[in-house]
Amino acid sequence: MTITIDRPTTHQPRPARTAPAFETVQPHLEVTAPYGERYEEILTPEALEFLAALHDRFAHTRHELLAIRLQTRVDAANGRDPKFLPETEWIRDDASWRVAGPGPGLEDRRVEITGPTDRKMAINALNSGAKVWLADHEDATSPTWTNVVEGQLSLFDFLRGNLEYTSPEGKEYRVTATETPTIVFRPRGWHLVEKHLRFHDRAGRAMHASGSLVDFGLYFFHNATALIAAGRGPYFYLPKLESHREAKLWNDIFTFAEEYVGIPHGTVRATVLIETIQAAFQMDEILYELRDHCAGLNAGRWDYIFSIVKTFRSRGRRWVMPDRKSITMTVPFMRAYTELLVQTCHKRGAHAIGGMSAFIPNRRDPEVTERALAAVSADKRREATDGFDGTWVAHPDLIATARAEFDAVLGDRPNQVDRLRDDVHVTAADLLDIPSGGGEVTEAGVYDNISITIRYVESWLRGTGAAAIDNLMEDAATAEISRSQVWQWLHDNTVTAEGTRIDQTSIVRIMAQAVADLPRFGGDRFDDAISVFRSVALEPEFPTFLTIGAYARFL
Repeated sequence: MTITIDRPTTHQPRPARTAPAFETVQPHLEVTAPYGERYEEILTPEALEFLAALHDRFAHTRHELLAIRLQTRVDAANGRDPKFLPETEWIRDDASWRVAGPGPGLEDRRVEITGPTDRKMAINALNSGAKVWLADHEDATSPTWTNVVEGQLSLFDFLRGNLEYTSPEGKEYRVTATETPTIVFRPRGWHLVEKHLRFHDRAGRAMHASGSLVDFGLYFFHNATALIAAGRGPYFYLPKLESHREAKLWNDIFTFAEEYVGIPHGTVRATVLIETIQAAFQMDEILYELRDHCAGLNAGRWDYIFSIVKTFRSRGRRWVMPDRKSITMTVPFMRAYTELLVQTCHKRGAHAIGGMSAFIPNRRDPEVTERALAAVSADKRREATDGFDGTWVAHPDLIATARAEFDAVLGDRPNQVDRLRDDVHVTAADLLDIPSGGGEVTEAGVYDNISITIRYVESWLRGTGAAAIDNLMEDAATAEISRSQVWQWLHDNTVTAEGTRIDQTSIVRIMAQAVADLPRFGGDRFDDAISVFRSVALEPEFPTFLTIGAYARFL
């Protein structure tokens, strides 16, 4: 067959090539949840525009860094230990650089009170007499839509002189302190999303907003200039960082935000929680990346323990830890971590802030209160004498005890950053020497971990993220330790001190007893909490955070 092609008799130019047309949209945030009373004061068009700008510029980097986290976990499971990075040795060896240091109102941080931002708890914290209030939208807050937005309203109202609360019983709460704590706000970690806000990118793709960017963005946008006018500033605690790259992302966000609202570069101050084993090997680098905005580091002890269990959970018995209560701050690998933190901070002009003691007083039980005060006193004495510049407490009744220990060391000085701790020499082996902790796994320890996790998750599902359980303050971090230890003991076939092998049979028996002992009540969420526990502690796969699945399913 012959194919004939008709050719034009006169020359005709070919049509110009055009690039494929891609439809683009203006990046924007969509609110997918109902507005409650006064929500429009926080979710203003201008605030949502700022959140969209944050996501447009930084959401892709967040996703890249979360992918790196996943690869790091795979590497650890395959036997690669964390290490001091050879490519950043020059940062560690350069003695010349320093961080920005404390902003106005952060010079003296000897006692910081932590807690959620609901109106009642906010007022109690602001009246507490602490130097700093960690206004927490992370581990001490259940991220219900109500808590997320109304917590922002609490802070918004306080900074405008309007914060008050009347309880259902008619009790009135107001801020009466003549000197209130400096607020340091803690947004959610990079791994968490805000499912009630959807970000639409330039390609028209929709995705859940970042919990970190939402929390940071709303607080900063509404309050940065008011904080500066009050003689303080927009200050933040940064949780769950695993690398200096994640710190650099926060630094870039701070720089962008400062330019966006027109405040000087370096106005923001950040304190980074060193609460992952990966971050413990990059403290110098984290400080360096944030140096224009950094005030210090905090020893986030409970998440740090959780991170160790999570990272090495499948690496064999060398990495199996004993009962949770046996993992104290005096075991060698925890001492190495905290002493390295103090030394690293002080050589860079940064504050070193101690961690949370979980003991809390009980005003109805003097004996419990006496034990709690003694334990807190010993814990804070150790921190103060080790060189920490301040510490955390979870209850107003513990402030005087903690302050007394730091007053004894600091006197009239606001901090002890000049104490350089040149005597400290911590190696990678010291940080990873888990067997040095000693201790045993007991049936009582298994029972406690199951019971604590279920009771905490039940509280969290009802919207309360910090819960007093068995005279200890439990939050998401302590619950994570409890459930991850159960997972590790079960998958390692650990044998208890009583000779019981932890397997499906013994777990079912111990869990049945723990469930039978639960304090059930009308409208409780224990059935859902038990379901969450099973999925995060008893399944073959190990979820990286118990809150991710529970949030997606129930909140």
